[in-house]
Amino acid sequence: MKPSSKKYDELEPRHVWTHFASMSEVPRESKKEERIIAWAHEIAKRLGFESLEDETGNVIVVVPATEGSEDAPTIVLQAHLDMVCEKNAGTDHDFDVDPIRLVVEDGDDGPMVRAEGTTLGADNGIGVCLALAAAQDPDVRHPAMELLFTVDEETGMTGAIGLDASKITGRTLLNLDTEEDGILTVGCAGGCDSELTWTFDAEPVAGPGPTWRIEVRGLRGGHSGGDIHESRGAATKILARTLAAASAQSELRLVHLEAGSKRNAIPREGHAIVVGHGDALRDAAAKLQGLGRVESQEPELEVQVSEASIEEATALTAGDTSRLLDALLALPHGVLTMHREIEGLTESSNNLGILATETTASKKIVQAVCLSRSSIESRLDETISRIAAVARLSGARHETDSRYPGWAPDLDSPVLEVCRRVHEDLFGRTALVEATHGGLECGLLGARIPGLDMVSLGPRIEGAHSPDERTWESSVVYSWKYLVGILDELAGS
Repeated sequence: MKPSSKKYDELEPRHVWTHFASMSEVPRESKKEERIIAWAHEIAKRLGFESLEDETGNVIVVVPATEGSEDAPTIVLQAHLDMVCEKNAGTDHDFDVDPIRLVVEDGDDGPMVRAEGTTLGADNGIGVCLALAAAQDPDVRHPAMELLFTVDEETGMTGAIGLDASKITGRTLLNLDTEEDGILTVGCAGGCDSELTWTFDAEPVAGPGPTWRIEVRGLRGGHSGGDIHESRGAATKILARTLAAASAQSELRLVHLEAGSKRNAIPREGHAIVVGHGDALRDAAAKLQGLGRVESQEPELEVQVSEASIEEATALTAGDTSRLLDALLALPHGVLTMHREIEGLTESSNNLGILATETTASKKIVQAVCLSRSSIESRLDETISRIAAVARLSGARHETDSRYPGWAPDLDSPVLEVCRRVHEDLFGRTALVEATHGGLECGLLGARIPGLDMVSLGPRIEGAHSPDERTWESSVVYSWKYLVGILDELAGS
């Protein structure tokens, strides 16, 4: 990509990109949203609007109707404040302190915006900024609006789960978290986290050979809902397969295992430190690098072996190492079933997103974190049961957390009909109506607010949950024009 001839402060629509630049200055990792919550209140105050906050931390900005639209029903514009914080190895960036460094380049459809070595936060920052811009722009006609900015969407949707529904009066909601323009999302999968924890006795490192570091890098990663159907390589599984292949040739003892950092991101990088024979490890690494490049179409994948220098380390026994690797091989990952009625839609999946090791004086604690998704509740139960069975057979503790419901499509939705009609009028073509395998907050919001009529839309975002995340000026313009048209229609005659 080449730097764009268009500078950031020349991007349109101006209000949207101005808010996004301001938002990008504020740290907003999931569960660390105090500063972005304060930012949302400050922006609301600056624009002259009242803002409320519930006990969970969700922010509601109250926007009066434009003149002549006071009798129209209140509309809720909803997006989430937090972002997935991922960075490339070697990128010097502290998400607790540093701003997101925005870069504008020439893309395949005009100016493209990305971040320097990190996730961009367009998911779902652009949605927040579209809502603020609609409230701010005096040329936008709209009914009374409640801008609902939720917290902690990316790590369990606890903002939506804990929403104080009494603070929301609107019963029509536009979720601004769809990541492709021209798409109206009317349903999504439910999901649940699983954590498996193994506790092993740790023994001093000694024989049968030197200590080695095995590193997996160069994978694309991506969104564990939106990209899982592409069978992208997962560092967790490639690392486990490499170690298992080496263990089959000669004795192996695990010192440390680490891969991935977010349960909802396909893991891009990982490494292990083991005691074993270098020839077996190098053979296994070469084999898995070749297989991974072919199986997942990951030409940049590297599986490298190098000597590791460690002092006073402990390791698992060879038997415990084999038992752990068998469990990691048995854990499901990727697409499990496809939807029978909606062509091309993933029905059920599992993402083995995180492997981590903690060492104490006498123990090693290894944790695996999965995010399972399904649009059918019983299929989600089945996947969780499979994971629990692996845990029982391998001696791990299994716990589930942050379960959230799916969102069942309502093709007779009144707001869907409005959105379809406006799209046809503005763009001369029919909007596609789809369900997504990714998780949206609509299912939870619908459960919290009875009678809520919902649809989701938004601009094109690619590479979400990875440092490849990017969006396009042209798509944000498209989504802005569409949102303005919908609000105008909802404002009445």
